[in-house]
Amino acid sequence: MASIHSFELNQSMNPITAPSPQFPGELLAKIHHAGVIATLTIEDAKDALPLAQALSNGGVTCIELTLRTSAALDALRCIRAEMPGMMVGVGTILAVRQISDCLAAGASFGVAPGTNPRIIEKARCAGLPFAPGICTPSDIEYALQAGCSLMKFFPCVPCGGLSYLRSISAPFAHLGVKFIPLGGIDASNAASYLNDSSVPALGGSWIAPRNLVQEKNWAMITKNAQQATDIIKRVRGGHQ
Repeated sequence: MASIHSFELNQSMNPITAPSPQFPGELLAKIHHAGVIATLTIEDAKDALPLAQALSNGGVTCIELTLRTSAALDALRCIRAEMPGMMVGVGTILAVRQISDCLAAGASFGVAPGTNPRIIEKARCAGLPFAPGICTPSDIEYALQAGCSLMKFFPCVPCGGLSYLRSISAPFAHLGVKFIPLGGIDASNAASYLNDSSVPALGGSWIAPRNLVQEKNWAMITKNAQQATDIIKRVRGGHQ
């Protein structure tokens, strides 16, 4: 496993593109450019392609499919086959066996709500870029020791939001740790998170919530995606 000291060697690198032991620099750069990762729960794999197309029409280029339904991996395969330009990660990875399943289905990366050492190690060995979930300094410390420098801050707003994230991450800022906040973020507060240098992208569960997917309201999802894209452009300008 990588030690925390290995991160100290990378302090001179660009904080956005500095390679993580599990997230290659090119993938980190793409995630930062995307600015938002649309978090999706799909119950019918037939919805996968029109949903991904609706998001793409609104400018969203990165999504996270949650493993909360049996349709998730079929949805992943469909999107990867028909829209190869879309970055597709898998979230809610709670079991070691799911790592292999996600890779076989074509996942670009994996995400979890917590910091499970067995899952992190399996992802590392399998070569799946992986962001564990954190909400305390101890979580951050453990994730760093396990070789992760990109982490999911979850649940973001219930834990204290951006001010809390800045407080718990301050002791680790010199190590170039980055966070993807998720939980309680929407169009009303997205800009404040995007302005923070430790946040390459947001988890966007508000863009395509389950009810809109069930209603097949692709037009509203495209509208939400465009709103998110406009916020990213306004905050980051042409320097994404």
